[in-house]
Amino acid sequence: MSIAVMKTKAELSFAESFDTIRDQLPGGAGVSAARQAAADKFAQLGLPHRRIEEWKYTDLRNAMKEALPSSVGDETALTIADVIVALGPLAHLDASRVVFVNGAYREELSSASDVAGVEIESLAAVLSEGGERATGLANPAGPDNDAVLALNTAYMTDGSVVSVKEAAAVEKPLLLVHVRAGMEPGFTAVRNVIEVGGKASVQIIEAFVSLPGAVEAGQVNTATRISVGEEAKVLHVSCAADGQANVTHLSNWIVNIAAGADYGGFQLTQGVALARNQIFVAFSGEGAKLDLSGVFLGRNNDHIDTTLVVDHAVPSCESRELFKGVLDDNARGVFQGKIIVQPIAQKTDGKQMSQGLLLSPNAEFDSKPELEIFADDVVCGHGATCAQLDEDLMFYCQSRGIPADVAKVLLIESFIGEAVENIGDEDIVEAIMGFARGWLAQA
Repeated sequence: MSIAVMKTKAELSFAESFDTIRDQLPGGAGVSAARQAAADKFAQLGLPHRRIEEWKYTDLRNAMKEALPSSVGDETALTIADVIVALGPLAHLDASRVVFVNGAYREELSSASDVAGVEIESLAAVLSEGGERATGLANPAGPDNDAVLALNTAYMTDGSVVSVKEAAAVEKPLLLVHVRAGMEPGFTAVRNVIEVGGKASVQIIEAFVSLPGAVEAGQVNTATRISVGEEAKVLHVSCAADGQANVTHLSNWIVNIAAGADYGGFQLTQGVALARNQIFVAFSGEGAKLDLSGVFLGRNNDHIDTTLVVDHAVPSCESRELFKGVLDDNARGVFQGKIIVQPIAQKTDGKQMSQGLLLSPNAEFDSKPELEIFADDVVCGHGATCAQLDEDLMFYCQSRGIPADVAKVLLIESFIGEAVENIGDEDIVEAIMGFARGWLAQA
C-alpha cells in the first residue's frame, strides 16, 4: 500500500513556474532535456524534510512556505559604485571581478575579461551554444537524490565557467560577485563550474551580497563544481553575507581533488534567515590535501546549517575540517560532518572539529560528526564543543579596564579567528573579519 504525499504550496509553485519560464532559460535541446529531468526529479523528491536523515535538523519543506518568482530576464540597473557598496569589506581586495545581478552576467560591471592563464565564460552563453559541452555543464555531478541540486539544474540562469590553464600562477584573486538587487522578491539559481589545471595556483572568492535597500525577501540556490588538477593549489572562499531579514540561501559545493593537489576551502555565512551549505568532497588521487573551515554567525531566528561529506577514496590523503558558529537570540546552528574512509584508503589522515559559541540561553547548536572507517592503517578523529563566553576571561578583561561590551567582541573575534586564519591570505582574512566585525557591531 502506498500513501500519496501532499505537495506543499512551494513545491507546486516551483513546478508551475518551471513550466512557465522553461523557454526563457538558456540552453539547447540537450540542456533542456537535463532541465526537464531535474524538474521531474524534484517533483518526485519534493523539498527535503526532517524524516530524511541528512535533513533532520533542517526541515526545508516546513521552512520554505512559498516559492518566489524566478529572476530570469531581470534587468535591474546597477552601477560599479553600487557593486562596491554591496561588496562591503571585499571591495578593498585587488581582485578580478565577474559580476552577476539577480542571476545574470553583467559585462559592464566586470573587470576579468583578460586574466593571464585563465579563461572565464558566462554559463548562460556556453549553455546557449549547445553541444556536448553544454550538456556536461548542466550535469551537477553531485548526489542523484538531492532535491536542492535538482532545483538548481532545472532553474539555473547563469554563472561562471572558469578554466585555469596548467601551471598557471594567477596573480589576483578571482572574485565572482552575485548581487541581489531591486524591489521585487525573487528566486535566483546560479552555477559556477571551475576547472584548475595541473600545477596551477589560483584564489577564487564567491560573494553573495545584496544592494542596500533591496527587497528583504529573496531565495538563492547556488551550486559550484570545482575540479582541482594534479599538484594544483587552490584557495576557494565563499562569503554569503546578504544582510537582509528574509533571505534563504541554499548552497552546494562539489569538489574533486586529484593527486598531490592542495585545496583550501572557507565559508562565511551571516545575515541570512535560512542557510543550508552542503559540501561534497572526493579525493581522486594519492597525496592530496584538504583544509576546510568556516564561520557562521546567527541572531534573531536565523537557521544556519553546514553539512559536508568527505570521501577518502584513495590512499595517503589528508583532510582537516574546522567550523565555528556564534549564535545569539533564538538562532540555531547545525553542523553535520561525515568522513568516509574507503577500504583502499590506507594511510588516511583526517581530523574534524566543530565548535559553537552561544550568546543567549535560547540559542541552539546541533553537531553531528561522523566517521565511517573501512581501512585499518589510518589516523582519524573528530570532536565537537558548545559553550558560552568564559566568565573568567570576561572578568580578566574587565579587571584591566576593558569595557564589558568591548571585551565580549574581543573574545568572539578570537574564537572565530582560528578558523578565519586558515585562509592564509592576509587581505582576504581582513575582509572576512570585516564582515564579522560589522555583524558584531549590530548587536
